[in-house]
Amino acid sequence: MLTAERQAAIVELLRQRGRVLANDLGAELGVSADTIRRDLRELDELGQLRRVHGGALPRTGDAAPFAARARRAPEAKVSIARRAAELIEDGQVVILDGGTTTVEVARALRPDLRATVVTTSPPVAVALSEHRWIDIAVIGGTLRRDALVAVGAETVDALRMIRADVVMLGVCGLHPEVGVTANDLEEAQAKRAMIDGAAAVVALADHDKLGTAMPVVVAQIDAITALITDSDVNDLSLEPYRAAGIDVLHA
Repeated sequence: MLTAERQAAIVELLRQRGRVLANDLGAELGVSADTIRRDLRELDELGQLRRVHGGALPRTGDAAPFAARARRAPEAKVSIARRAAELIEDGQVVILDGGTTTVEVARALRPDLRATVVTTSPPVAVALSEHRWIDIAVIGGTLRRDALVAVGAETVDALRMIRADVVMLGVCGLHPEVGVTANDLEEAQAKRAMIDGAAAVVALADHDKLGTAMPVVVAQIDAITALITDSDVNDLSLEPYRAAGIDVLHA
């Protein structure tokens, strides 16, 4: 088997299984452990996967700029957002994370909702301004231009002072073993502060983000209370999340 053929086979096995182990790959493909390690290193450098100790995980997630992400899977985002909005009740303190799906959550909140919403996202704050009875608290900091969220020490310190009933968390990648992941260290620190201060954490993730891992770990999977995803997800792929004690909700 040529190198290109072998590496294509590795990528396909990873797509099917969600993770691959180096020892198993060597046995299946009939090559040495050193050859598999070299293949995984090269595929990692090409952005085809994320090499981890003992094997590899998918390297997909979504690290595109905000405007590009807003154009991807708009119907799934809206359906997830509507389901998320149904969970928010009068009198609650809610953290709406940054992201294109959470902007849709802000738009989907019922007009007569009386709640306090905290956000690090200027687009979310603008969408919330349409809701007369919602008190809006915008957390400041340094604007991360590609994601349109505030980050930095000031942001994290402010979030640590918030004790929210629920956080609606935008995720770049969600993997049952790796957990919640992000593409940027400062953004991950802000998300971690949101999680630490919330009674419940609802992850908003369409089917493309499930089973994926980005470079920076935000939190382990058991930090998630509920997962809202779209109807295109294979139910079997959701079993690891249910096994982790997460309440899985379809939009």
